[in-house]
Amino acid sequence: MDLRAMQEPLKQGYRRDPESGRITLTARGAQADGPIACSVDLGRALYEAQAHAGVGGAGTGACSGDMLLGALAACAQITCQMVAAAMGIDVRDIAVTVEGDLDLRGTLGVDRDAPVGFTDVRLAFAVDAPGATAEQLEGLQRRTERYCVVMQTLTSPPPVTTTWS
Repeated sequence: MDLRAMQEPLKQGYRRDPESGRITLTARGAQADGPIACSVDLGRALYEAQAHAGVGGAGTGACSGDMLLGALAACAQITCQMVAAAMGIDVRDIAVTVEGDLDLRGTLGVDRDAPVGFTDVRLAFAVDAPGATAEQLEGLQRRTERYCVVMQTLTSPPPVTTTWS
C-alpha cells in the first residue's frame, strides 16, 4: 500500500480548503438494562460498556476506562504504523500497550482526597524493525507522538463543556 499516494490528494484538498479538514466526531451513550451498563454508538459501530467490577459492575465487559485506554492504544498503534509506512521503514511488527492507574475510592466517593480519574497513563511501543537506523526510529517516535490524536488530546486537553436538558 502506498500510503503517501493515498494521502496526497487529501492533503492537497486540505491545503486548498483548510475548512474541509475540520470534522466533528460524535459518540452517543444510551441507557441499557440497569444502571451499570450502556451502549455507545459511534455512528459506524456500536459498543457495549459497563461499570467496572470495582464500582459494582459485572466485570464481564469493557468499562469506560478500558475504552479510553483502548482509544489511546488504537490511535498510537495506527499512527505508528502509518508513520512507519510513510517513512519507508520496513517493520516486522509494532505492538502498543497502554496501562492506566485509578483509585476507585475517588470514583465511589469513599475518600474525598482520592483523585477521580486516571492518575498515571503509560504507553509502551515495541517496534521490530531490524533494518531501521537509530535516526529513523527517533523520527518514528517523534512523529508518532506528534500526530497521535488521542495522545495529543490527553497531553494537551481541550476545554470540555457540558449541557444538560
